[in-house]
Amino acid sequence: MRLSLLPAGLLASAAAAADGSLDVTGSVVQMLLGLGLIVGLLIASLHLLKRLGAGTGSAAGLIRLRGATAVGPRERVVLVEVADKVLVLGVAPGRVTPLHTLDAADLPPAPGTAPPLPGGKDFQSWLKQTLERRPR
Repeated sequence: MRLSLLPAGLLASAAAAADGSLDVTGSVVQMLLGLGLIVGLLIASLHLLKRLGAGTGSAAGLIRLRGATAVGPRERVVLVEVADKVLVLGVAPGRVTPLHTLDAADLPPAPGTAPPLPGGKDFQSWLKQTLERRPR
C-alpha cells in the first residue's frame, strides 16, 4: 500500500528489494512527493485567497494616504484622507493617535495630481488648442 504512491519504474525496483533490505530511494521519493503535494496545496490556497480579495475591494476607494513623514526611528506622522476630511495621525509601534482633523479643501492637491492650468482648462484641451495654433 505504501508503494502505491511511487512511479511505475520505482515500483519494480522496490519489488526487487523485497528481500528485507531497506529501500531508501523509495522512501526519499515518497517524502518528496508528499512535500510537493503540500507545497502545491499551499500555493493553490494562497492564490484562491488573493482572488477572493479578503475584503479589500470596497474600502480601497474610501481611504487614501495623502502623505507621511518620519519623526523618529519608528514613529511617523501620516495624512489620511477619508471622504472630505484629512486625518493627521501619529503612528508608533502598536499605537495610532489622532492628532488633528482638517477639511480636504484646506490642503493643496495630493502629490501626483497636476495643478490646474491657467484659464481652468485641463491638459487635454490645452494641448489640443496649442497644437491647433502651431504653424505648419
